[in-house]
Amino acid sequence: MVSNPFLGVFFHWLGGLASGSFYVPYRGVRKWSWEVYWLVGGFFSWIIAPWVLASLNTSELLSVLHEAPGDSIAWAYFWGAMWGLGGLTFGLTMRYLGLSLGMGVALGYCAAFGTLMPPIFHGEFMTKVLGTPSGQVILFGVFVCLLGIAIAGLAGWSKEKEMTDEQKKATIKEFNFRKGILVATFSGVMSASFAYGLDAASPIAEISARHGTTMLWTGLPKLCVVLLGGFTSNFIWCVILNFRNHTGYQYFSPTVRAGSAPERTGTGRIPLTPAEESVPMLNNYLFSALAGVVWYMQFFFYSMGETQMGSYKFSSWTIHMASIIIFSSLWGIALKEWKGSSVSTKTKLAIGLATLVLSTIIVGYGNYLGVSPGP
Repeated sequence: MVSNPFLGVFFHWLGGLASGSFYVPYRGVRKWSWEVYWLVGGFFSWIIAPWVLASLNTSELLSVLHEAPGDSIAWAYFWGAMWGLGGLTFGLTMRYLGLSLGMGVALGYCAAFGTLMPPIFHGEFMTKVLGTPSGQVILFGVFVCLLGIAIAGLAGWSKEKEMTDEQKKATIKEFNFRKGILVATFSGVMSASFAYGLDAASPIAEISARHGTTMLWTGLPKLCVVLLGGFTSNFIWCVILNFRNHTGYQYFSPTVRAGSAPERTGTGRIPLTPAEESVPMLNNYLFSALAGVVWYMQFFFYSMGETQMGSYKFSSWTIHMASIIIFSSLWGIALKEWKGSSVSTKTKLAIGLATLVLSTIIVGYGNYLGVSPGP
């Protein structure tokens, strides 16, 4: 199949839209603790959606995974588990910093590490990246992406200085800039492990192609393995929190225990009215499932985009990160997270988003140079 980098960029934009939007349905969950709705949504993200869509769109999925080299499976699973740790703290990042700033900071680290480490690990950085015109253009695009992330982060920092605590917590109830920055740093570095997992799982895609899978879908079996690792670490931590916070009953109970509603934590054992006791179980499961499936779609489209990027598929990570920040920032604006900010701060945000859009175009052009015939 002939590569089409600009089609790849479009797929990555769709993936960014999905990733930048997935946390929105969680806002509809009521009277569940974070660890409860995170695990319910994650079950759809990391188990149901990847296996169902891979089974529907690829050939002989189980046979492909059985034939895959053991070390490839093991490393893909390991890096998926490491990514899972970043995913856990990514959820905390959203709680402390909100969609716009939280994603901007965390994904800045994630973009840098996830894009550059695979070619460095394979010893291709000097030859494939620095040693070719297309690689140099792509590297410049990565630099522009990081510049855009920095500008967006500066806008978030300016917003934090301008707004009162009451204004911050009106839209982000648990806003905490310092704690959020620390969590976002850890999350971003660890979340880059997903790129390492996909790289380690490359033989799985090759085997899937040999079994007759259309090239566009060969990345889907890789996701089954990497996301299984992510599910493992998330499952363990959420179950620990269920025991620690006594929230395990929330998966099954249509009522809240007196004084234990998440919104009223710390208020003591205050008697609840019947309306306060009632939990919208069906809505909670539906919203969590929707959030989980939307989250998975980011890598569904990512795997499609990666097949279009030719020999410079490592650059897919940069485009993906930039696209996520663009759409998450737009959601942040729509959800009024930037309400009360000055014109100067909003201008910084606009410049940052424009810079990120430019970076995806530059990286796409670099890939085009790599696959287009020479003179």
